[in-house]
Amino acid sequence: MSVRDITILGCSSQQPTRMRNHGAYVVRWNDEGFLFDPGEGTQRQFIFANIAPPVINRIFISHFHGDHCLGLGSMLMRLNLDKVTHPIHCYYPASGKKYFDRLRYGTIYHETISVIEHPVSSAGLVHDDGNFRIEATFLEHGVDNLGWRITEPDTRKFDRGLLEVHGIHGPMVRDLQNEGFLIIDGQKVTLDSVSKIRKGDALAIVIDTRRCQNAIDIARDAKILLCESTYLDEHRELAYKHFHLTAKEAATIAKEANVKKLILTHFSARYQFLKEFEIEAKAIFPNTFVAKDLLTLPFER
Repeated sequence: MSVRDITILGCSSQQPTRMRNHGAYVVRWNDEGFLFDPGEGTQRQFIFANIAPPVINRIFISHFHGDHCLGLGSMLMRLNLDKVTHPIHCYYPASGKKYFDRLRYGTIYHETISVIEHPVSSAGLVHDDGNFRIEATFLEHGVDNLGWRITEPDTRKFDRGLLEVHGIHGPMVRDLQNEGFLIIDGQKVTLDSVSKIRKGDALAIVIDTRRCQNAIDIARDAKILLCESTYLDEHRELAYKHFHLTAKEAATIAKEANVKKLILTHFSARYQFLKEFEIEAKAIFPNTFVAKDLLTLPFER
């Protein structure tokens, strides 16, 4: 089974602290590697996390504030230095194309990697290559800012016991998949009678926004929601002023969206300790986890 986990490379907001780097999030999932919002210092955080940068084949930029993209150029150069041969898909708001180019070509280097750009100009389906379905929506942050939803395909799981009962084995399983049924000893055995569909898991990323309906919709029924919670509720006026969420608001979004697990991140430097974020969120959504740098959380089936 391939690795399925989420590693927090950084969980600070605009200003890093001694304990929290600029944000960046690695998701290893079904033999692919996703990197979300690589802030300053992301390349070095890979070393501390003991993750090889070449695992990355998709990079997502929610918006072009510095703490969400300043690590993009160095990551592309690192992948180039490592001579990766797989394409690097990059997803970002189309209105920020000039910033993407500045980050990509900000220094002198001989580019050999294949970068495939996916500028997003409208909400909805962004990319579906059969391995993952990628959707985006616009959040409320004062600039074009995208929330993401990544969904793996549905899979069919066979019940070994039922296969044995009906005497189905070896190449017969493939025949059953292809035809939808088999005739065994005069009896019709359908695909659905010995197997079931397992719905593909979904991951939602909501970074930098006020509370809005789009944030709830993009996270609907997701297995995991990685969500910003820049402020505590006592500073909700600041959160609203700066187009951010409190821990309480993030938990409310998770509850209304019926997600399974909430991971809070993107904490203001004004908070040295994060226990209050956990307390505030868990009062509304108990299955809440608070990010910390280099923490790895399993993304279980």
